[in-house]
Amino acid sequence: MTVATLLRRLALGLALATAGGAAFADDALVAPTPADSASAPRQVLAMLRSPPAHARVDGSYGGAGYSDAARTQSQERAGARLAAAHGLRLVTLWAMPALGLDCAVFALPPQADLDASIAALQAHAEVAWAQPMNEFRAQGHLDPLYQLQPTATQWHLDDLHAVATGRRVRVAIIDSGVDEAHPDLAQAVQVHANFVDGQAWVAELHGTAVAGLVAARADNGIGIVGVAPDARLVALRACWEVSASQTLCNSLTLAKALSFAIEQRAEIINMSLSGPDDLLLGRLIDVALAQRQQVVAAVDASAPGGGFPAAHPGVIAVADGAIDLPLGANGTWSAPARDLPTTVPGGGWRMVSGTSFAAGEVSGLLAVMDEARATADARRPALRLVRLPGGGIDACASLLHAAESSTARAPVATGCRAVLAAAGAPPGRSP
Repeated sequence: MTVATLLRRLALGLALATAGGAAFADDALVAPTPADSASAPRQVLAMLRSPPAHARVDGSYGGAGYSDAARTQSQERAGARLAAAHGLRLVTLWAMPALGLDCAVFALPPQADLDASIAALQAHAEVAWAQPMNEFRAQGHLDPLYQLQPTATQWHLDDLHAVATGRRVRVAIIDSGVDEAHPDLAQAVQVHANFVDGQAWVAELHGTAVAGLVAARADNGIGIVGVAPDARLVALRACWEVSASQTLCNSLTLAKALSFAIEQRAEIINMSLSGPDDLLLGRLIDVALAQRQQVVAAVDASAPGGGFPAAHPGVIAVADGAIDLPLGANGTWSAPARDLPTTVPGGGWRMVSGTSFAAGEVSGLLAVMDEARATADARRPALRLVRLPGGGIDACASLLHAAESSTARAPVATGCRAVLAAAGAPPGRSP
């Protein structure tokens, strides 16, 4: 695709965004949401062991005379006993088949000590562990649109798309709501689910922006091109927008979404958010990684080690390439994170900046690599990005590595390698 073509698309996108400007009044950008962190009640998650005589590894609870309804009633009784014993209120129960546990959420009264309540719950044999309900924040903010996509040139998207476009690869976007009706995301969302209690699905800024960077449709004459324009999005609303600049999630909403992404066997799981270490989410991420699902997370430059889940072992942590950050335990990857045009609710496009959006680009690149991968064997090794000096990603070399021994290798070699050689770029190296 030529620069002239991209400029024509951008001009048309700007015209459409301007024509639809009335749809972006401030009140349209704030979703009706649960209480924010300043007023939300304190809550504790207790992971209840499944009834041992009937639980099965596959997450079902069949057995002679023991139905799902009976198991649920048993766990509800256990939750009620725990609540009564410690002066708590049972809010909800949620099955976590991937872990073989059930998550009970308890609300603490104002006078209760959080640490003491957790310790008391953990003393019960039916409780595997207890933890606070942590809060997470999306990383990134919106800015005026004024520049073309950096990945188009830095990652040589034309050359990558000559080989693979992420076709049939499922990318789970665990975020705020995605605008499925956006013309640049036509038929991109294959599955969606809402895990924010008390709210209907709503299109929101952050999730829609990440989705566009991953899978905005190519060659439709409008807007932008996602890094994986033919990927299948699994849009999971686990976060809600308090305002145009603040997007929140919590342990339970994220755990529900992660469980769903694991069950859906999404090849890539994107988590453009950050918060404190969370045992429940860490266990679920471990399950996903054990199933060869790639997990991508945004680095929080203000948090030790880049924050969670970016610092969790095995997670692909993505930072802003313009910021000099020390490498975390995983080896932080950098990607374009400034002035990225992308989709926003209502059919428009805007410029965004932040590591949230850099993470979305990396998830798109992994989807392209997954399509080009030489084997469809479920036991295949994890995809491996190739690092440039400074922590950036050599997209062409990464695709070459994924396509090794496949029929896709020759087009990549004659495309990306020729472009890199002409630009005088040094060859990439594996980390």
